[in-house]
Amino acid sequence: MDYEVIVVGGGHAGLEAAFACAHKGHKTLLVSINIKKMGNMPCNPSIGGSAKGIVVREIDCLGGMMGKAADHHYLQMKMLNTGKGPGVQCLRAQQDKIEYPEYLQNIALNTTHLTVKEGMVISLLHDEEKVFGVRLSNGEEYTSSAVILTTGTYMESKIFRGSDIRDEGPDGEKPSLGLSPYLRSMGIETIRFKTGTPPRIAKDSIDFTKASIQPGTAGNLAFSYETKEFIPVEEQIPCYLIYTTSETHDIIREHLSESAMFSGAITGVGPRYCPSIESKIVNFADKERHQLFLEPESRYSDSIYLQGFSTSMPVEVQEEMVHSLPGFENARFLKYAYAIEYDAIRTEEYGPTLEIKKWPGLYIAGQICGTSGYEEAAALGLMAGINACLKLEKKEPLILRRDQAYIGVMIDDLVTKGTEEPYRLMSSRAEFRLIMRHDNADMRLIEIGHEIGLISDERYNNFIDKKNNINHAIDALTKTYLGKKDEVEEYFSSLGYNELKGGVQALELLKRVGVKYEKLAQFIPELGNINLDEFGIEEVEIIAKYEGYIAKQIKEAHNMIKLEEMKIPQSIDYLNMDGLALEARQKLVKIRPLTIGQASRISGVNPSDTSVLILNVKKASHHE
Repeated sequence: MDYEVIVVGGGHAGLEAAFACAHKGHKTLLVSINIKKMGNMPCNPSIGGSAKGIVVREIDCLGGMMGKAADHHYLQMKMLNTGKGPGVQCLRAQQDKIEYPEYLQNIALNTTHLTVKEGMVISLLHDEEKVFGVRLSNGEEYTSSAVILTTGTYMESKIFRGSDIRDEGPDGEKPSLGLSPYLRSMGIETIRFKTGTPPRIAKDSIDFTKASIQPGTAGNLAFSYETKEFIPVEEQIPCYLIYTTSETHDIIREHLSESAMFSGAITGVGPRYCPSIESKIVNFADKERHQLFLEPESRYSDSIYLQGFSTSMPVEVQEEMVHSLPGFENARFLKYAYAIEYDAIRTEEYGPTLEIKKWPGLYIAGQICGTSGYEEAAALGLMAGINACLKLEKKEPLILRRDQAYIGVMIDDLVTKGTEEPYRLMSSRAEFRLIMRHDNADMRLIEIGHEIGLISDERYNNFIDKKNNINHAIDALTKTYLGKKDEVEEYFSSLGYNELKGGVQALELLKRVGVKYEKLAQFIPELGNINLDEFGIEEVEIIAKYEGYIAKQIKEAHNMIKLEEMKIPQSIDYLNMDGLALEARQKLVKIRPLTIGQASRISGVNPSDTSVLILNVKKASHHE
């Protein structure tokens, strides 16, 4: 055996998978088509965003690397949804397209137990029972106990600009040819997906006076809990906002038949939540304008990313479209937009551990799973790496529940509900988002990260100290009652509250709008002796102010956990199970859920089917 784990692909999924395996002490090989493109950001050079920012924090708490890399060279850091509740607040950082991948490449090339090799994998080594290695285009073969495929948007990829169609990967790279048809020859079903990217424009050719500035958010913001250095907001690079014009819309409508999307050239399904600009004009014909963000790509380049303007139009039409935008009358193109079509694997082919059901030893992660986005890819790569290693170590797999992490929501959505389009994580997909917040990712996941060996003892002990201090603070607030003291009355009067009558519990007072923990600490000596930083204080305030809502979600989650704890024997006969609806039988046979909870979330499995399942599982366990 040459290696314990082989990772195919050096994108965000591949790097996280390789790092996880190597950090756990397993001899790992990462094969990349181009080492200098590992960690590349072929689309938007940003990390985070709605739900995605929380995923990056979860990756950090499980021992992944994306958060640390994102904190290292950001151009701008922003907290989103600050006007809304804590359940949807999250970070988004504009990254340096040059420095971000260089940082990760340097780590990959200097990580113990990790070997990086340039090459293209065209087929797998396997017998009739399992996969045990890879074959490269130059004929070289490498064996392993596990193989993780993280091919991104490279498998049989094609680039589209109008009628100009080329066999290319993202950013003009070589496509991965041969592997996809080989997977199909193994009985693994693939699906054709599409995504795209907007044009890049020279900064000095844009009139920014016609755009509104979009600065970062002040404060010590970071994805990783270990980050201690922050870039002041005044030193960050701003983004800008403009809108499409009626002229832009007219040009697009006039040339619609030339778009690869609308000419029939593209057969792959595109992402619903990141459509091309021509799709927006057609699908939202009543909208007079669409917002576009002007985002810098690097400190070392003049390139501006025109977010929201993805297109598959011919280059000459792209020029007309861009020149119709305010401030872009004299815009100079550095790179034309394109659509890209690629192969992914159908979600029914893999299970919650991301291992292919038919082929033990073969795992997949990232966009090959049917997802879109760097953050989703990184999370899947980390989980595939962890589960491949746990299987090698003959340990139970790590399957995160829907109330534990957005990562758990994503994987459960993919393997239970499936997807017919590139899947994107959003906060609306999570039913327990108030207990899966940006601020408490460490409370949810660091113990798991430590248990699987990716969080150091030192970091874990620091976390335990923080957890104990938060609990100590909540306890002090619960048992302390504040009454008629001049300074207390003065503070609450300044906030517009009536005179306090008798003693009021400090925790109840903290629930009031505008009341701050730091101020209450001035009245409660015990709080002054508790070592909490600004982030610990924020967590205490959220716990207090949303106590009732959090308790309700925890109760709902416990009800779900009961169903998750009911394991379904994989030998169970759905087809001959009396009382199951026909559609439920077909879906259950196809997906083979691991638990009653997972089965209950499958489309086509109704509550009555779930009841029948529970009875049969109890009957089966009674006979064992």
